[in-house]
Amino acid sequence: MVNTAKTFALLSLLGGLCIVVGGAIGQQTGLVLGLLLGLAMAGGAYWMSDKLAIASARAKLVSAAEMPRYHEIMAELCSRAQMPMPRLYMSPNPQPNAFATGRNPENAAVCITAGLTQAMGWDEIRGVLAHELAHIRNRDILIGSVAAAIGMAVTFAANMAMWGAIFAGGRDDRDNPIGQLAFAILAPIAATMIQAAISRSREFQADASAAKLIGDGRPLARALERLDAYSQRIPSGVNPSQASNYIIDPLKAQARGGGGGGGFGRMFSTHPPTAERIRRLNSGNWS
Repeated sequence: MVNTAKTFALLSLLGGLCIVVGGAIGQQTGLVLGLLLGLAMAGGAYWMSDKLAIASARAKLVSAAEMPRYHEIMAELCSRAQMPMPRLYMSPNPQPNAFATGRNPENAAVCITAGLTQAMGWDEIRGVLAHELAHIRNRDILIGSVAAAIGMAVTFAANMAMWGAIFAGGRDDRDNPIGQLAFAILAPIAATMIQAAISRSREFQADASAAKLIGDGRPLARALERLDAYSQRIPSGVNPSQASNYIIDPLKAQARGGGGGGGFGRMFSTHPPTAERIRRLNSGNWS
């Protein structure tokens, strides 16, 4: 409940930022065009989310005959959650990881990596699968798409303000081109930070929903601890545009010093600190 409230508060803040940008630049038409463009682009990405993510991961659809335990666990979790069975995929990625995608529960897919099945037992993988099923149940692809659409509108309007300040500065004595440029630079940064905060909130929510579904947060906590360690050692080759879909940031090994970062940089991270996720799961506060 807390994470859900936080998500909608952040979405409201992002929407408010969109309105502020439009008012600040005084170009409502440009803002409307930006919002429509953002909706069109994010809508297309939302509608095609499963195909884009699966193709990017070079994943293969696996049958119950090929991976019976994978299918058995997901069928059991879907029965508990009273949800339709998603399509199940396997990616050849050697880094242990997983993601869920799809515009709704009826058109959803879950993908695990080859590295995940090689590094962990099925008890821990069950916790991971419960987390991914929670993303589908909580409509996180839709929430992310809405946030992306608004973020695109903010960026589009801010770019208009920047070019307006460069080429039209000084035409109106009331305009402050330096202020407009600063606003044009800072507004997209603020939008990106809010989008990242929304993504972190949805990860916490998926963790909590997974723990409730299986009645125990410890299997997922153990899996996250090991996933985090592997992600810092094994490169994934994941496209950065798809990184936020994964249960653990797959790009940590590529980042300087093994990823993660702290301080100001953490505000741009799409994933919460793994230690905090583990603490919450082990504390039982998800119940």
